[in-house]
Order: sequence, then structure tokens, then C-alpha cells
Amino acid sequence: MDIVWLILGLLLILGGANWLTDGASAIARKWGVSDLIIGLTVVAFGTSTPELSIGIISALKGSAPLAIGNVVGSNIFNIFVIIGVVALIRPIKIEKSILNTQIPLVILSSLALLAIGAGPWLGVKGPSEITRPEGILLFLFLLIFMRYTFSQAKTASPEDPSAQQVSSKPAMNIWKAIGLVVLGLGALVFGGDRFVAGASGIASSLGMSEALIGLTIVAAGSSLPELATSIISALKGKTGIAVGNVIGSNIFNIFMVLGITATICPLPFGGIGILDLLIMTGASILFWIFGRQFGDKVINRWEGGVLLCCYVGYIMAQILSLN
Repeated sequence: MDIVWLILGLLLILGGANWLTDGASAIARKWGVSDLIIGLTVVAFGTSTPELSIGIISALKGSAPLAIGNVVGSNIFNIFVIIGVVALIRPIKIEKSILNTQIPLVILSSLALLAIGAGPWLGVKGPSEITRPEGILLFLFLLIFMRYTFSQAKTASPEDPSAQQVSSKPAMNIWKAIGLVVLGLGALVFGGDRFVAGASGIASSLGMSEALIGLTIVAAGSSLPELATSIISALKGKTGIAVGNVIGSNIFNIFMVLGITATICPLPFGGIGILDLLIMTGASILFWIFGRQFGDKVINRWEGGVLLCCYVGYIMAQILSLN
């Protein structure tokens, strides 16, 4: 039965990603909002809902390492795999506004979680966990990010490439677009849940820890909405949604998912080690470096290949840790 849920979940995720991309793009054109902003907010929120539901359910059931591992693993997967795959499909042009504001916010969110998790290693007394006050603080960061993002959207120059709209094909009816977004989000959430349920069942039978399952199987499964949405967006030439989706999702995962979950119930890190947090932070920094330093602010195919190799190395290290 786990295999059936695995396949069904994957099909729903792929279909939902396509509906969500088309609906979100239509709304972007209708309301005069750029694809980048839609990717940073609406799409990022929608594709982060599997992590949110997994986080809340895991915390309430006393499986906090699964919740944190899911977020950390998803953020690593988003940069190494999604940006890597999208770059292999179509080299990614990284605009100046993204390099100067959005990606640094991804780094900031990673550093915030690293600072919380590194407490014991820095000599801070007390258990290694995300407390309720820290959860509230993370969520407040999300509100600041949302306010800043929309304020930037209002003041963006028409000549700014990141503010430009997608192709001028006939506008979709607004209610049809909203319906596609709702249908897509529903398919992504249910499909992601079923995929994770099937994958977790298979992984549990292999005797893997909750933290390791969260960092690998569940993280990859719950990141499939981001992967599917970004691949479809790249194939359609809508790299604004693809990049914005990854950036927004990583920020939402830490500030929203862990913020809300820790506010409901404090989250001990359990088997999530400092190395995992460092790799997540390092991935964010590498994303910024590739965008700024090489290829005239373009993440080329060879850089996408490097990102994918980094993820393969990370997974191999996790597998070797089982022995």
C-alpha cells in the first residue's frame, strides 16, 4: 500500500504544480504583480504547506526531530537539487534585486536557525530546542519579510527585469485562475501528504531514525511540489516563478513552518546535528556566490551540476552514517 500512495502522491504533485503555475501566472498578469513576487509569496506559501502540516502533526505526536529534519532537509534539497536541475534545463539569470535582497534573506533565515541550534556548542545552557519565544520571533521575521516583499513590489521600476511580466498571451479569466490555484494547492498538499506517508512507511521498515527520515525521505518528498513547480516553470520560460519559489519556500520553511510549529510546541533538535545546519547555511551562501561571482550573474549548467553533486555527496554521507 505504501508504494501505491507513493505513486499516487507523485502524480497529484505533478498535476498540482502545473495548475498552480498557470493559475499564479494568470493572477500575476491580471493584478500587475511580477512572477517573482507571486513565486516569493503565493506559490512559496502553497508549496510549503506540506512542510507545515508535517511539522505540526509531528510536533503534536512527539516527533519533533522529524519536523525540524524535514525543514532542514527541504531547504538543502531546494537549493542543491531544485536550483541545480532548473539550471541544467535553462541557465538562470539572477537579477540584481534578488542578489541584494532576497537571497541574503535566505542566508539570514538559515543563520537564525543555525544560531538557535548551535546554542549547546557555543556554551549556552539549556536543551537544544526551538522554544516558544524563539518560534514567535521566527514568525515575526516572516511578517517583516512579507511586508518588505510587497513594499518592493509597489516601488519596483518598470525597467527592472525582475518586475517584468510573463508573455502577453490572452489573459485567463480571474475566477478560472483562482480555481486553478486552489485546485493546484489542494493536489500539492494531498499528493505531498500521501507521498510522504508512503515514503515514510517504506523508510521506517528499514529502521531509519526519525531525524534521518526527516532529512532525507520526507524532505525530498515534501519538496516535490517545489521541484515540480520550478521545473514546469523553467520549461515554460518562467524562471521568475522558479527562483522566487525556492527563495520564498526556504524562508517560509524556517520563519513560518518552524515559527508556527515551535509556538504550538517547543521543538527539540534531537538527531539534527550542527553539521546539517551548517550544510543548509552553506548551501544558501553557495547559491548567492554562484549568482554573483560567475557567468555574469547567471547560474550556468555546470554550476547546476556542482549543486547536484553537492546533494549527492550529502546523501551519501547520510547513508554512510547508518553503518
